[in-house]
Amino acid sequence: MNYDAILVTSFGGPERPADVMPFLENVLRGKNVPRERMLEVAEHYYHFGGKSPINDQNRQLIAALEAELAQHGPRLPIYWGNRNWYPMLTDTLRQMKADGVRRGLAFVTSAYSSYSGCRQYREDIARAQQTAGEGAPIVDKIRAFHNHPGFVEAVADRVQQALAKVPEDRREAAHLIYTAHSIPLAMAQGCDYEKQLKETGRLVAEQLGHREGRLVYQSRSGPASQPWLEPDVLDCLREIKARGGSSDVVIAPIGFVSDHMEILFDLDTQARELCAELSLQMVRAETAGTHPRFITMIRELICERIDDNHRRLALGVLGPRPDICPADCCPMPRWQRAGAA
Repeated sequence: MNYDAILVTSFGGPERPADVMPFLENVLRGKNVPRERMLEVAEHYYHFGGKSPINDQNRQLIAALEAELAQHGPRLPIYWGNRNWYPMLTDTLRQMKADGVRRGLAFVTSAYSSYSGCRQYREDIARAQQTAGEGAPIVDKIRAFHNHPGFVEAVADRVQQALAKVPEDRREAAHLIYTAHSIPLAMAQGCDYEKQLKETGRLVAEQLGHREGRLVYQSRSGPASQPWLEPDVLDCLREIKARGGSSDVVIAPIGFVSDHMEILFDLDTQARELCAELSLQMVRAETAGTHPRFITMIRELICERIDDNHRRLALGVLGPRPDICPADCCPMPRWQRAGAA
């Protein structure tokens, strides 16, 4: 398949205090989230000056990918559009149209399959194409990559760097905790999100030669009456303390490809404060970010879509995800459809 451009598509985040509330209103529009919870989350952003790290991280990723493509090809321009904050996908699709782009290939900054991590991005792109009008470029999405060797190797290297900060005589006994953004059970039951996270955790542990870590969740935002994936990372830390044994904890946010506010606040602030209270020694592994192997992975994913003979790399038993998702893949939960209606 021939492509004219790459489209990096991400969640987006505020870059100053005045952006915070409009950004959160975009994020939560049509969702059954109490306003009190939105105001609570807003305080997380204000705690860090009203700025999320995600946009700067995406700028760094794009710069690294531009250098990778310039050196190894394919030489394609890179555009950037977000779901919830500037640069917005709609504006980006209009610019691509104006620049004469006919067909783009979208890299979404989400490694896993779920409604919010995959299908919703495809819907966002479709809406942006509609808004851009006749002549808007066709945009195909790169497959989910949770088990691509490039992602697994980058994550494993980040975790190894974190483990190296634990004193050698205590390293083997350290608790390895993998975290991912919690999602409602109704959403999880309609996709492979949990299954993929568990496989990524197994693959990372194999790379490290370390005993397998425990998968827990963070950052739930729905009402208490609605069941979400558990256990929560803070509950896990309390359980570790109650059980006794090693007091060293390495937390690896394998559900994220770059730092979000959820990592800065939920892990680097809340989890770290709880660990201090519990006398646990916490080290947080970095996300894949601009790890060279991760950037090379993006190029490999681009190449496999351009060339049908290019190897489709995947580790583990789940294999590579299809390029084109089935029509019923990762559906929006019923309660969310009702809220969006």
